[in-house]
Amino acid sequence: MKYIGKKVKRIDGAAKVQGTARYAADYYFHNMLYGAVVYANKPHGILKKIDTTEAEKLPGVVYVATYKDVPGSNKFGIVTKDMNFLVPEGDKVRFEGDVIALVAAETPEIAQKAAELVKFEIEDLPPVLTIDEALKDDPVVNGKTNVAFHRKIRKGDVSKAFKEADLIIEMDFETGYQEHAYLEPQGAVAFYTPEDILEIYVTAQCPFYVQEDVASILNLPLNKINVIQTETGGGFGGKEDVPSYIAAKPALLSYLTKRPVKIIYTREMDIKETSKRHPSKSKYKVAFKKDGTLIAVETSVYLDMGAYSTLSPIVMYRTTIHSCGAYKVPNVYVDVYAIYTNKVPCGAFRGFGSPQVLFAMEAIMDEAAKKLGIDPYEIRYKNALDINEETATGHKLVSSVGAKKTLERVYKMSDYLNLKEKVEKYNKSNTYKKLGLGWSHIFYGVSLGSGGQHLDGAGAKVHVHSDGTINVMIGNTEMGQGAKTTMAIIAAEVLGQDVSKIHVMQPQTLVVQDSGPTVASRTTVFSGNAVKIAAEKIKSNMKTFLSNYFGVGHNEIVFENGKCYIRDKIFSFDEIATLCNNNNVKLVEMGWFETPKLHFDHENGIGEAYVTYTFSTQLSLVEVDLLTGKIQLKEAWVCHDIGKVINYDGAVGQVHGGVVQGMGYAVMEEIKMNNGQIITNNFNNYLIPTVKDVPENIHVDFVEDMYPEGPFGAKGLGEPSLMSSPPSVANAVSHALGKRIRKIPIAMEDII
Repeated sequence: MKYIGKKVKRIDGAAKVQGTARYAADYYFHNMLYGAVVYANKPHGILKKIDTTEAEKLPGVVYVATYKDVPGSNKFGIVTKDMNFLVPEGDKVRFEGDVIALVAAETPEIAQKAAELVKFEIEDLPPVLTIDEALKDDPVVNGKTNVAFHRKIRKGDVSKAFKEADLIIEMDFETGYQEHAYLEPQGAVAFYTPEDILEIYVTAQCPFYVQEDVASILNLPLNKINVIQTETGGGFGGKEDVPSYIAAKPALLSYLTKRPVKIIYTREMDIKETSKRHPSKSKYKVAFKKDGTLIAVETSVYLDMGAYSTLSPIVMYRTTIHSCGAYKVPNVYVDVYAIYTNKVPCGAFRGFGSPQVLFAMEAIMDEAAKKLGIDPYEIRYKNALDINEETATGHKLVSSVGAKKTLERVYKMSDYLNLKEKVEKYNKSNTYKKLGLGWSHIFYGVSLGSGGQHLDGAGAKVHVHSDGTINVMIGNTEMGQGAKTTMAIIAAEVLGQDVSKIHVMQPQTLVVQDSGPTVASRTTVFSGNAVKIAAEKIKSNMKTFLSNYFGVGHNEIVFENGKCYIRDKIFSFDEIATLCNNNNVKLVEMGWFETPKLHFDHENGIGEAYVTYTFSTQLSLVEVDLLTGKIQLKEAWVCHDIGKVINYDGAVGQVHGGVVQGMGYAVMEEIKMNNGQIITNNFNNYLIPTVKDVPENIHVDFVEDMYPEGPFGAKGLGEPSLMSSPPSVANAVSHALGKRIRKIPIAMEDII
């Protein structure tokens, strides 16, 4: 490999460092208006009346829109259309971020002032604010019942296994919200081109979701809406379906005024309205034999969806699949429920419903090890999956199972036995500060899974220009994770052109086919394969021509390092591109990759859940101050089996970011509410890790157990890089305290 797995300069790095990259807020069009949002600011009630009279009188106000101005559907929802775009009179307000009206004005200041002049009357209803309250179904938040969705796994005979067990552990767990905390808040700009195309510039993870939802809201055909992905300052799942709700606002105002309209959210608006990681409550009962063999898992998990379901039914599928951890479990009885409450809706977040249950399962593995007198490493290694073994859903793994290798690598690179001795020695000699070691071993299903196969395809367009430069456009998005560089590396490897000559463009929905959302750690596998397929077509076209032109065989033509070697002749790639172009060789191709068919019984939760799995292990060293409750992550050792490393620096960066973001979830980040209203609504009081909280050393290693269907053998990494961190850090804190942590985030008060 000339480029695959090597250190390559990030292709979008310079523009971002220099400040020339254009984010949604950087777009401006002549005669542009500015939008403002009118929120309900009540958790539950009936909207009785809207009065826009005073707002419309304000000089500089161009339009005040309510539900009456929506030309198409007034509903959102990926699975269930249960969310109003603009709340109609007589309908329910279900959380504080429900939108009553929109304002378009000549300046942001006028728009905001007009929003404050919109009058409305809400008849209060008692709010449902906890999972326990919601289970009573009085009142009902949305639909016919608050317990809206249910998923399960039924495998083996759990009752028999519990009778035969040597150890049974029963524990309850609780997890809180997590805010995505992307640097760039949500925003979009919409305007009509002279060709009467509505263009929408938006920070998003799936421009195709935006295109479809705006088309529905405005009752327009898809070929009249071009959604253009702007540079995106972080997403982490928070820009999957949410940008549809954001972009529809300026889109409607632009449709009504026929002028460009921009809406950029403040941090407070963003935190109030946009989705979070689901809070959860779970009850686990797990059976072991005395040698540490895991024989049964029974669990009930409750996810707090908030006021609307958004992506929750899909999130809970992943919660279900990952509820038993990355282990062989012959007997499984799992129930996962999604619950409506009168709070901010929850949706996609890095890990997508799995960190909540992995935290629980990994705590239980530690407790079992302690009670059975087995090292936490050994009990994980004993139960880890291997080739030709089955997951908790009965999915037989026939390739790319590097689970045990990740455990072995972390054990070795941490010098585990000596590290344990150092921790024990430190703790004996320190009264008020304690060190703790915490293991985690997790897996992650790459792809949208068996329930999302209809979306699990991706396209790419590759164009070799006559001067040898190359353009690539994929249907998935760059949101800071390094996807553009990864795609350029794949194209460079196939075509032999230098990475610096390759430009990866922003996706446009009128140019490239719907490629599904940039989620589920699927971009490298799906878009990477699509780029590889398109590049290979072009390479074949070039070789066919060159073979005839020079009278040589295909195997005598080699593209490498920016050059083309043809028998005993050497040309630059640029020269060959010019020659091919001048002889009408086709140098533009589309690539398309779709998932292999999965077979899954959704009624019983049995079968092939995902196309492949990434396996990950983390060992964390923490220091806990017993007097103040302060937790510090001192060091972390992490290894991921990702099939094949494509973009080495990008992969290391993913792991560093994931470890720190996962640590924040475990010990720091907490959304606080007052009667359903978020009061931690900016980064003054919603605390996220800073550079001061990052451990001095994050040791990163990769196992390359090739996935045959991946580009050059690659799998995914984006989400597992976070998922190994919360259970590892929480287990380390528990070890330091000598008491089991059952709730995250772990507050200083909890420690004390």
